[in-house]
Amino acid sequence: MTKKLCEGEAVHHGRRRRSDLFESLPDEIVISILCKLSSTSSSPSDFVTVLLTCKRLNKLGVHPLVLSNACSETLAVRAKNWSDEAHRFLKLCVNAGNKEAYYTLGMIRFYCLQNRGSGASLMAKAAIKSHAPALYSLALIQFNGSGGLKNDKDLRAGVALCARAAFLGHADALRELGHCLQDGYGVQKNVEEGRRLLVQANARELSCILRAAVNTSSSPVPLEFHSQHHRRPNLTDSDGYLWPSDDVRLSENDRCNSPGLELHPANRFLVEWFGLRRSGAPGLRLCSYGGCGRPETRRNEFRRCSGCGTVNYCSRGCQAHDWRVHHKVECAPMEEWMGHAIDDVDEEEVGDDDRTVEIEEVEGDDDGMHV
Repeated sequence: MTKKLCEGEAVHHGRRRRSDLFESLPDEIVISILCKLSSTSSSPSDFVTVLLTCKRLNKLGVHPLVLSNACSETLAVRAKNWSDEAHRFLKLCVNAGNKEAYYTLGMIRFYCLQNRGSGASLMAKAAIKSHAPALYSLALIQFNGSGGLKNDKDLRAGVALCARAAFLGHADALRELGHCLQDGYGVQKNVEEGRRLLVQANARELSCILRAAVNTSSSPVPLEFHSQHHRRPNLTDSDGYLWPSDDVRLSENDRCNSPGLELHPANRFLVEWFGLRRSGAPGLRLCSYGGCGRPETRRNEFRRCSGCGTVNYCSRGCQAHDWRVHHKVECAPMEEWMGHAIDDVDEEEVGDDDRTVEIEEVEGDDDGMHV
């Protein structure tokens, strides 16, 4: 009996010793470990599960230093799981100065919760920290006049934001900027420079695809794209805009929104949110690219495909991605599907009820279609 008691005490003391070893660790070491965890977690559950282990981890897990280092996947809240607790967690990360939290919560508030001012303010804070997707999203808000009237568009501000995002390596911003230069949209027209940026955008997307394809291989993937023939210096035009050069560095944290690659958690949230809520405001449409999720904030905010008139996009980047994925197979001239629709209908009836939308064609689109 005495022997069993001694063995039980030994086991008890062994557990206590192991517990004492953890408790003896300084807070700085535990916080450092949690910072590494929050910056590399593949989902919020991976991070939250550790915090539920004990009171000490739960307390140190919400330390500002830990939350400020949380990566986008740690903050990737699902729309179906949206709750006050999830909102509170993102706000804690925002208060800690996490730029991914600024952007993610900003997108959710601006588009999903329709709190335009707060959402735009959070995205602006992320943009100040050189967050490329936030800069690009703000550029689209300026180009489309989102959250306001049609006359609220600020093309010059959109170009400036787009140029900064492109300089940081955002492929869609490069494409948008290239089209702006080609068409003289919000900036002085420069066809040659615009075409160069479009080629560079395609090369950058290809680089992202190749990097993702060999991500698990032992051979490293270069994080930069350099011209093999020459390296062009950064260009500044008469308006003071700084255009990206061929040797712009590809950020390791930049997500290339190319077909087959993982979307940013903010876009995944928008897609799921509006997928669960089919009944939106009447007359408002979603961007036709399935990986975007942005909705219109007013009627006819987005531009339609001038080839068929059946799809609409918030940006040139979404147009290019959707064209590659499936729209190039589905797109048919408007006259063709209108012709099918008016079979067996008298010409006079058609003339009295013509609802065809006139769409302005933009020259110089290398993606196979125009908006």
